[in-house]
Amino acid sequence: MADDDRTAALLDTALALAAERGWYALALADIAGAAGVSLAELYRVFASKTAILAALVSHTDRAVLAMAPGELAAEPPRDRLFDILMRRFDVLAPHKPALAAVFRDGPRDPLAMLGLAPHLLKSMAWMLAAAGLSAHGLAGALRIKVLAAIYLVTVRTWLADESLDMARTMAALDARLRRAGRLFEG
Repeated sequence: MADDDRTAALLDTALALAAERGWYALALADIAGAAGVSLAELYRVFASKTAILAALVSHTDRAVLAMAPGELAAEPPRDRLFDILMRRFDVLAPHKPALAAVFRDGPRDPLAMLGLAPHLLKSMAWMLAAAGLSAHGLAGALRIKVLAAIYLVTVRTWLADESLDMARTMAALDARLRRAGRLFEG
């Protein structure tokens, strides 16, 4: 099995187990056992549960960035950013139950969640770049942090949104981006 395939299979196994058992109760040995690999092999791919979540963030980034940006080019930057973040929710949809477990259980392991922060900030910088917005300098750093906060709050809305068209999620994201004012206007 190729490394990318092995990583994807282990990630899928971890997320499926998280959806079933919860994130906090999930042990690395459980993941290794369910995937049919040794702990040493799991360690080579994911040295921690935080590394699993970081891999999900990276996987999501790559999928969103690979989507054709052409149709977004004519939109204002904030609208492009809205579309890009909604694409993230589309990509994450198969993992919604696992993410619900992570968000529910995350406060029980604040150090692990804190370890995920740099990955989220890097991700948001890439989303800004995809929207044609700068992530450089003080203004860029502010954009990244505000976008991360908007995204995390909107994830909670998305997790509770049972509609097929994600209307509540779209409305919440749009309102939050608008509240940020000129920060995302270019």
